[in-house]
Amino acid sequence: MKKLAVVLLSCLPMLAMAAGGYNEHVERAPVNLKDKASMQRGAQLFMNYCMGCHSLEYERYVRVGTGLNIPEELVLKHLNFTSDRIGDTMQIAMPKDEAAAWFGAAPPDLTNTARLRTPDWVYSYLINFYEDEEQPYGYNNRVFENVGMPHVMAAVEEELGEQEFRRAMLDITNFLTYVGEPVRVQAERIGVYVLAFLFLLWIPAYLLKKEYWKDVE
Repeated sequence: MKKLAVVLLSCLPMLAMAAGGYNEHVERAPVNLKDKASMQRGAQLFMNYCMGCHSLEYERYVRVGTGLNIPEELVLKHLNFTSDRIGDTMQIAMPKDEAAAWFGAAPPDLTNTARLRTPDWVYSYLINFYEDEEQPYGYNNRVFENVGMPHVMAAVEEELGEQEFRRAMLDITNFLTYVGEPVRVQAERIGVYVLAFLFLLWIPAYLLKKEYWKDVE
C-alpha cells in the first residue's frame, strides 16, 4: 500500500504537466466567455497574427460568426482569408508537408489547445516571450522553454503598454477557450435549470418516501 501511494504521488507532477504545463510562470487567466467583445477582438488578432501557421480545423467560420454575433459578411471580409464560403472549416493555406520542411515540424492545430493545456497556460504562454539571441528566431518562452516559434506578437507588444498587451493576449485566450468548447456557456446555463428541476423533483420524491415509510417507522 505504501509503495502504491509513493507511485501515485510521484505521478502528480506529470499529471500537472499534462493538464496545463507545470511551470512557475503560469498564472491565472481571467477568462470570460460571456464577454463577446473580447472574443471578437481575440478572433481578429488570431486571424491576423496566428492563422498564417496555426489552423482551427475543427471549427467553422459560420459557428464563430454565429457564436460571437459577427455578421456573415464581416466574417468573410475580416476573418476568412483562405476561402469564400462561410461554412468552411478554418484551415490554413500552408500545406502541412511544406510547413514541416520549413520549420522542422508542422505548426499544431489550436482548436483544442485551451482545453488540453488550460486557458491559464495559453494566456501565460502568450505573455512570456523574451529575447534570446541563442534561439533561431531570437526569442524564447518562459512557459515553454526552447519553443520553435517566433514571437509573432512582438510588434503588438511594442505598440501597446504592458497592461494593454496583456488584455490583448487575454482576448486571444478568450477566443481560443470559446473555440475549444463553443457550447460551454449554453451548457452551463442549461445545467442551472437542470439542477433546479432536480431539486424541485426531489421535494415530492422525499414526501412520497416519507408517506411510504411512515407505517414501517
